[in-house]
Amino acid sequence: MSTPPHSALPVDVQSAERLAGAFIETGMARMPARVLAAAMVDDDGRMTAAELAEFLDVSAASVSGAVRMLAQIGFLRRERERGTRRDVYVVDDDAWHDAMLRYDQVYAPIKAAMDAARQQLGADHPATRRLTLSLEFLTFIEHEMKAVVDRWDARKRELGLDR
Repeated sequence: MSTPPHSALPVDVQSAERLAGAFIETGMARMPARVLAAAMVDDDGRMTAAELAEFLDVSAASVSGAVRMLAQIGFLRRERERGTRRDVYVVDDDAWHDAMLRYDQVYAPIKAAMDAARQQLGADHPATRRLTLSLEFLTFIEHEMKAVVDRWDARKRELGLDR
């Protein structure tokens, strides 16, 4: 069976594929990008693995790793569907905000490894300056993110999007 031309796909699938393409261009892996995009264009942002697989026309196994990665970085969360054993993957309306709030959790292991490498190499090693700059940048961004989140919350209120 051949794939229909892009213009023959339903509008939500077209939107998801376009959005996924943008995520992929920024360096996100293909399947997590497609899963995130599918969840973002879904009516209520709640999809089971089977629904994601059907929407994306892929296997449930390929969805599994993608949802795990997206949950780790805070873009999706897993909930149990009431009265069943099925997991539902949820992307909240303010998913980017939520992911940014987890910044410290995402970068903490990287910062710890950079600091350990810096100490192990010693002050005179040529790479120590690079590691120090990287570590200090991540620390700086971590502190700045708190202020950015506060400003975003105020901006959402201004826009009437804080419901």
